[in-house]
Amino acid sequence: MSRDWQRDWPAPAKLNLFLHVVGRRADGLHLLQTVFRFLDHGDTLHFSPRTDGRIVPATPLPGVPAEQDLSVRAARLLQQHAGIRQGVDIHLEKRLPMGGGLGGGSADAATVLLALNHLWQAGLDSAQLQALGLGLGADVPIFIHGQAAFAEGVGEQFSPVSLPPAWYLVLVPPIGVATAEIFQAADLRRDTPRIAAADWRPGMGGNDLQPVACRLYPVIAEYLAWLRQFGPARMSGSGACVFAEFGTAASARQAHAALPVGMQGFVARGLERNPALDALADAARREQGQDC
Repeated sequence: MSRDWQRDWPAPAKLNLFLHVVGRRADGLHLLQTVFRFLDHGDTLHFSPRTDGRIVPATPLPGVPAEQDLSVRAARLLQQHAGIRQGVDIHLEKRLPMGGGLGGGSADAATVLLALNHLWQAGLDSAQLQALGLGLGADVPIFIHGQAAFAEGVGEQFSPVSLPPAWYLVLVPPIGVATAEIFQAADLRRDTPRIAAADWRPGMGGNDLQPVACRLYPVIAEYLAWLRQFGPARMSGSGACVFAEFGTAASARQAHAALPVGMQGFVARGLERNPALDALADAARREQGQDC
């Protein structure tokens, strides 16, 4: 068995450093502007080959049928699209909360597409994988694109962005938020003026989904209120997780140490690149004999 089947494949968290709803398409999908940043904290996937063509979740998510599991759906989609006869067991070490706004399910799906495209030698390029991923969820393409970016459209049009080094304290309220519920709310603002990608600077913008989420889930507002003692704080995605930025690891960890009893969170470093791409590049080097 190739050593690539035995490696760890990371699926990192993402943060939306801001998130504006700038309009709505005729099909009802919302037009967004956001900046995506990856974190050095996330899920890990492992894969085992099967010869019977089956896609098997070896570590099923509690309460999530296989037909709804994004990792399983991603593997089946790639298998069907590329005409692959092999199957796979998918082992998922889940650390990211479900319904947390950190992109956990999307990151898992993207890593499945990236890893199995290599392991199955399906031969799809990044643009093809992103197109497949968009059918699974709006956040999947950014993880395949793999670079911190200013995103537009439904979240699939990317422009390069320069971000300073930063650490984040991310708080995880004890709830899961359904993205559809937030976007369907009558009081969601849908006409925020657009920002030109070249004009955006770190710290600009807010999260248009945050007022709706705080109204529906007051615990999110409570977590934000506590976090604001350390500076600006906002929600990621459609929630429930909230975060604040710090200039050093030490200051972020000091804030984490002050968490009230019962409040959960973690400290993570901001990344410019999805580490799944680094795993993929390492696998490609090994395949080409550039590593011993």
